[in-house]
Amino acid sequence: MRTQLLLAALLGSVNAIRIIHANDDGWAELYTRSFHEALLAAGHDTVLSAPAENKSGTGSSDAEPSPRTTACQYNSCAPSNAPIGRNESSPRLNWVNSFPLTSMRYGIDVISPSFWNNEPAELAVSGPNVGSNLYAQVHFSGTVGSAVFASKERKIPAIAFSGLTGGTLAWNTTPVPTRSLVYAQVASKLVDAVVAAGKPYLPEDVFLNVNLPKVEGECTDASKYKFVLSRINLGVFSQKDVAQCGSDRLPMEAVVTGTKGCYVSVSVGDANDKTTASADKQKIVRDKLQGLFTCLP
Repeated sequence: MRTQLLLAALLGSVNAIRIIHANDDGWAELYTRSFHEALLAAGHDTVLSAPAENKSGTGSSDAEPSPRTTACQYNSCAPSNAPIGRNESSPRLNWVNSFPLTSMRYGIDVISPSFWNNEPAELAVSGPNVGSNLYAQVHFSGTVGSAVFASKERKIPAIAFSGLTGGTLAWNTTPVPTRSLVYAQVASKLVDAVVAAGKPYLPEDVFLNVNLPKVEGECTDASKYKFVLSRINLGVFSQKDVAQCGSDRLPMEAVVTGTKGCYVSVSVGDANDKTTASADKQKIVRDKLQGLFTCLP
């Protein structure tokens, strides 16, 4: 029995990887903390590096962190006159007193190396954002901005997650509401699918922009969620998309998340301009995750 348990543990950790995690709503936001816990539960070696406070809508802004002279959001850290800090009882939880992109940069370059014996992050994730990041919102999103930085500047495959059900919540909210748990479970499922598909997880200079529908009705059950390959921007003047579900034009993200049936939009984004990536890069992602995607009704 002991041998069987050991084998199960070893098999369960085969796909465990080093993940750097950021967001734009703040290091103590519940959606992010729930996702962090889900990644750890899945066996991943995850380090959180996020802003000391809510920095939504700051896009790709970047500035060296300044000394923190007031408490972090939700009183989650005391004034310290330090530019970065961490939860001493859970040192994988780190704050950076600057923008989301800066938090990702510091997480990759400064904070995570000590956890991983100077090995690099294998995957970067951001979010889930409290609220959507669809179409034009993408360009202003700090959640997206941090993921794009990881992909473009550090060549780390990256995924930005956003949940349409809004409402900020403190990290220590009890009981943890269904929406936070569901988003964490569904986001973790996609991460595991990307990892299971093998390296390279994504094409170079690509990020995934993922929007999860509202947690209501049947969508309070994580097992009901289905993933649909989508696009970020309008395709009126764009080249054809990868052929999918009988069409060479992928559905817009808002169409996917607005369709009844718990559909998650997964767009292959170009990290150079935050628009939809080319059909050849879409195809790579589609083929790697071919068992994951479904078609809209």
